Amino acid sequence: MNAQETVSAVAQKTGDIGAAFYFTPETVGRGKEFGLGGFYFYIIGRGGVLGDVEPAVVHSAFGYFNPGMIEKLWNGGREKIAPRDAAREYIACAHAHGRARFADLDGLEEYVAAVQKIFDAIDDSSFALFAGLKAEPVPSDAPAAAFHQAMVLRELRGSAHLTAIAAVGLPSVMAHAIKRPNDVATFGWAEGEVDEPTADDIAKRDRAEAMTNEILEPAFAVLTDDEAAALIAGTNAMHAALNSAG
Repeated sequence: MNAQETVSAVAQKTGDIGAAFYFTPETVGRGKEFGLGGFYFYIIGRGGVLGDVEPAVVHSAFGYFNPGMIEKLWNGGREKIAPRDAAREYIACAHAHGRARFADLDGLEEYVAAVQKIFDAIDDSSFALFAGLKAEPVPSDAPAAAFHQAMVLRELRGSAHLTAIAAVGLPSVMAHAIKRPNDVATFGWAEGEVDEPTADDIAKRDRAEAMTNEILEPAFAVLTDDEAAALIAGTNAMHAALNSAG
């Protein structure tokens, strides 16, 4: 299997794994301890690695969302908790989720090492959200470490994809409307604010998806065949464990 095939093999499942803790009862409950609703904790917890920045900076790293929604949730969140503290609390929720779901899985140490090799090889220029999260410490226990690495790997692809979307000249909200047409309102866009995608928009989005893989390919290419297999096996095992847990 070549690097491009490895990138594609883990893309969707990594996205599912890395986001699996976002709105669990445990994560939402932890946010409520700080007076934060679920979406407030999500925005300031996920974006808190950027520091105490202005909402526009958070939007530039997230994309997709209505900037007004980011402003409301980010400013409301940092009235309750400092962004860096929120990030560490949010990341701790991710680690707890991994410990709860992955305790019985084999091969996680090899998965963690393979992902770290990718991170060491990537040029993270322009990938602010990924770089911020990558700078946070990896837990010492394999279940939490594996979830942590999957979460960071998700942000790597997300950051690369935003770069690719910009490169093809497609607004991120349009890319989002193409991929998740039923979720546009959830991201703060009112009915009629987002145009229907054209054939040209769809073609640009497809090109951006291919470009995302091209951006990531050199870093994945550093993996040996055994490391690539460990990456895929770990991804598949975690994804199956999350699905079996409901």
